[in-house]
Amino acid sequence: MQLANKKAYKLDLTKLHSTCEANYARFVRLFPDYEVSNKKEFKVGLARVLLEVVERCRYTTIFKVIQQGSDSKWVGGLKVEVRLYHDANMAEVGMFQSQRRVEGRYKYPNQRMYQQDEKCQQNGFLADWLEHCLNTGVSLQPLPVLARKSGG
Repeated sequence: MQLANKKAYKLDLTKLHSTCEANYARFVRLFPDYEVSNKKEFKVGLARVLLEVVERCRYTTIFKVIQQGSDSKWVGGLKVEVRLYHDANMAEVGMFQSQRRVEGRYKYPNQRMYQQDEKCQQNGFLADWLEHCLNTGVSLQPLPVLARKSGG
């Protein structure tokens, strides 16, 4: 039996765009040299995180994000594909744990049991995860030595 007064879910496009714009800024802070480097590795707690360039195009860069060895059972092994759209300064989840092409909204219940706002939730998770990496991540590569300007 369908409830007559149940409102259909509406995608909050402003919120999704805001999340994707903030994720772009976070991702670029984590991997600032992505234009000239193909990999970035760091640790978050006991987990090892790898950000790897999969494809570079004029306006888009696609990354594979892998987290392994987590001390947290709720996250386990994380595999995400992230697309950075440079002309729009946005980052979006393209694949999450091997699930591709998530729609903007779903009827609920559905065959895959996605939430009505699955796309927003995946990008929101990416936002929280990137922020956690920025706050607690430790680089596995030595920092470059910067030349000092001589004063005088």
